[in-house]
Amino acid sequence: MPTIELYGTARCPYTEEMRDWLEFRRCEFTEYDVDEDADALARMNALTNGQRMVPVLVEDGKVTHIGWQGHGCAVSKE
Repeated sequence: MPTIELYGTARCPYTEEMRDWLEFRRCEFTEYDVDEDADALARMNALTNGQRMVPVLVEDGKVTHIGWQGHGCAVSKE
């Protein structure tokens, strides 16, 4: 089973939609709020080469989605 990580923010409705999709698929995943967790924000930036959009879905250490169905929320803080 792949390791799945979801990077997002509580204020982003697309993060919520991606979370709902993962739960519907019964995927086990770890979620990080990059507004609240500076280490998670740093990891997300490293994985996405500095892309500042959430949600970000990472499977087995590789980014598979940035944004959700063509939409996303900008992350502005460092």
